[in-house]
Amino acid sequence: MLEAVSVLFLAFQIAVFVYFLVLNIGYTMATSYAFREVEAGASAVGDLDALRRRMRDANVRPISVVVPAFNEHATITSTITSILNAEYPEHEVVVVDDGSVDETLATLLDAYKAYPVERSVRRVFPHRPIKQLYLSSIHPNLWILAKENGGKADALNAGMEYARFPLVCTIDADSILEQDSLLRLGQKFLLNKRLVAVGGAVRVLNGCRVENAQVREIRAPARLIECMQAAEYMRGFFVGRMGWHRVDSLLIISGAFGVFRKDLMIAVGGYRKTVGEDMDVVIRLHRHCVDHGIAYDVGFVPEPVCWTQVPSDIRSLLQQRNRWQRGLVDCLWHNRDMFMNPRYGKVGLIGFPYFFFFELLGPLVEFLGYIGFALFAILGWVNLSFATLFFLVAVLWGMWLNAAGVLIDNLVVHRYMRLRDTLKVAFWGSLEFAGFRQLVAIERMIGTFQLSKDRWGEIRRHRVESSR
Repeated sequence: MLEAVSVLFLAFQIAVFVYFLVLNIGYTMATSYAFREVEAGASAVGDLDALRRRMRDANVRPISVVVPAFNEHATITSTITSILNAEYPEHEVVVVDDGSVDETLATLLDAYKAYPVERSVRRVFPHRPIKQLYLSSIHPNLWILAKENGGKADALNAGMEYARFPLVCTIDADSILEQDSLLRLGQKFLLNKRLVAVGGAVRVLNGCRVENAQVREIRAPARLIECMQAAEYMRGFFVGRMGWHRVDSLLIISGAFGVFRKDLMIAVGGYRKTVGEDMDVVIRLHRHCVDHGIAYDVGFVPEPVCWTQVPSDIRSLLQQRNRWQRGLVDCLWHNRDMFMNPRYGKVGLIGFPYFFFFELLGPLVEFLGYIGFALFAILGWVNLSFATLFFLVAVLWGMWLNAAGVLIDNLVVHRYMRLRDTLKVAFWGSLEFAGFRQLVAIERMIGTFQLSKDRWGEIRRHRVESSR
């Protein structure tokens, strides 16, 4: 009996060690690639005048920017103003008030002097009934759509239905769009005819100085929990997304900032009602293009930036991560026939297995690792020297990966202006293992088993003040 238990314990140790190695080697390779890509593209970031000339002289497809909003009166006008001020040859904004019970709709109608209008559209997406369409009297490219509450996916579908242009950009209602971001994403559709969807980087707005609906100074957040998320976002976008783009297996474009071809969004039936609608629609775009023999690309571009607020309290953070995990489980289950299916190429053989084994099962494996280590330590079955060495390697490796994300970001034009801000985010981000990671892992593990729970949860927003 003891011999069998000893064998199981050894197998458990080996499994955890291999899991750790595979995950961190993958992140290290992605980090190295991201460094090279950022360095190679650094000169293109500053060549904004050339980009303007190219986009002005070319046959550029116009963009409809869809902004779903539910109870966002504190941030909505800053978001919309930043989009209206965006540089692009031709774009419109479609704000969708998804049955807000606060002052969101009234704030929009008053701020932009909007009046009721009638416009016929062809019903191509499923969504809840529309109450009224409004048009701004001071911004003829701003439409405001009031509808019955149906959730974010439902609001996005309604907005896309009223969008008049062939490209659709989705942006969250608590975000600030940088002025040149639409130019940088839109040009990708000009240069690559195979492109069906492309995402930009999402950065943490908390702590930044905002003036006239634009980020004028990039600063580190004040709170520890926000600094850790800032480092996490940098690692996720500048390392993770660039890595998946490199291997043609990008399965998610953030709902906070992405551009899609409307004709293909119609072809896949728009957004499906799920708490992970942004990932789900990208997976279904992959599936549709493969099933119909369409040569396609799904991309990520690090230079265009959309700034978004992150949770500033533990409760909101855990609700968000629980929701993300539920969305991941639902997306992978709904598209489970793509898992390890060679028909779908790298997406089925690389992207899908990674998200299943390391993102879906990762929190469970991590939790079992903590419980197993504690149990084996109590029973005296832990090799103290090996455990100490493993712990040090894991901590130092993780600290380096987190700090590397911040350093990569600092090579791009959207950098912290003060060295102390860079060091602050890098330092606190590197210490996520000291409680933050474990707390999030436990909440994600809980979310894995709450698939039937479909509510979004409330995340507290802060009014974006314009400093002068």
